Parts: sequence; structure tokens; C-alpha cells
Amino acid sequence: MRVEIWSDIACPWCYVGKARFEKGLAAFAHRDDVEVVHRSFELDPGRAKGDTALVVDMLAEKYGRTREEARSMEEGVASNARSEGLGYRIEGRDHGSTFDIHRLLHLAKARGRQDELLNLAYRANFAEERSVFDPETLVALAVEAGLDEAEARAVLADADAYADDVRADEREAAELGATGVPFFVLDRRYGVSGGQPAEVFTQALEQAWQGRVITEIGQSGGDAAACGPDGCEVPHAGPHAGAHA
Repeated sequence: MRVEIWSDIACPWCYVGKARFEKGLAAFAHRDDVEVVHRSFELDPGRAKGDTALVVDMLAEKYGRTREEARSMEEGVASNARSEGLGYRIEGRDHGSTFDIHRLLHLAKARGRQDELLNLAYRANFAEERSVFDPETLVALAVEAGLDEAEARAVLADADAYADDVRADEREAAELGATGVPFFVLDRRYGVSGGQPAEVFTQALEQAWQGRVITEIGQSGGDAAACGPDGCEVPHAGPHAGAHA
């Protein structure tokens, strides 16, 4: 059974959702028969390469909030990430175009190292003092993931390398009706949207394995939050979420 996951490295709920999915998969009896494929989805496809800004500052400007309010929004997501055992920085993290990251992830897929690179990129972006929008950082992450340095540099130097693959993933997401990420498609029969709790993923895997009619599990509150072009949901004091990028 194949599970396809549309996500973006800039999406905090993709970071959290990946951890929750993996916990759900670990509880699935047929986990050894599941192939996981990560697919590209840019939350900010119009952003120019090299145009970066600190996340907190970007949120404050985008939504007309104070810096303190924007930081509070980030704290809500950080709390969810930390509850999954994930590191999460708030200050000092930047935001930019993720197109090059997606291209490099397609190289990693071709070399059988996609999940390794994705994990390293998430950790660098959300938990470490490393900018994934710096080409040298991307090369270093590629090498850490087991890719050839010269090949990684060649891909980043050629703007056309794997560009069609990224765009094909994004077109397919649109055709499937995905307007936000993370978005999970199980064996092309069952869909799950948002960073659902681990047990929901286990249930979805079991139902897809049984070959039930395709359906989509919608978001049931803060625990099922997702990111879209207009921003990422943020849990507040109650079970529902606001939005930010």
C-alpha cells in the first residue's frame, strides 16, 4: 500500500503531522507493507528566491499584529510540536521560497534518501539555528542525508533540474482537491487532511487496507490543523485554531 504525503518544509503542521503519521503507522499491523512517498506543495509559490524574512516579523506584518502577538501565535504551534517530542525554535527562524528544497527532495527520492533529507530539513528549519534557505545549508543537509555533494550542487545550480517534478506534484495536489497541507492520500482510495492525531492515521491505514470507498477525514479542531496559502492554523486556549503563515 502506498501513502503519498503532500507537504511543505515551511509548514509547521507538516512537521508535526509527519511525526503523528509515523506514530500512527507504527501502530498499524501491516506497516512493513506500506510505501511512503513525499510530494511537493509550496505554500508561498510566488515568493522570489532569496526573499527571506524572520518568521515572527513576517507574521506580524502580514496580519497586522504586534510582534508579541505574532510570537504568541508561534507558541501555540510550538507547544503542539514539543508534545510530539519535536524541537521548535520561535526566534531566529526565517521564511522564504521552498522551491529549491523541493527540487533537492526529488533528487533525494531518485537516490532513495528522500525521508532522510526531509527529516533533516524539518529539523534544521524548526529546531536548529540553520537556514534551509541558504544554498550551502541545503548542500550540507543533502550530504548528511547520504547524497553526493557534487550532484546536490549541480541540481541547485540548474534551475530546471527537477522543476517539472515539483510542478507535477503541485498540479496533482490541485486535481485531488488539496488546498492545504499536510495532505495524505492512502493507496489513492482514502484521504486525510491536516495534522491529525496518531490514532486517526492508524484508523485511516486500516480502512484503506480494507479497500473501503475513498473519503476524506476533515479537520476536527486544533489537533488536525493544516497550512494553506492563507496561513497555518494555530491552537489557542480552546480547541479551535486561528491562522498564520
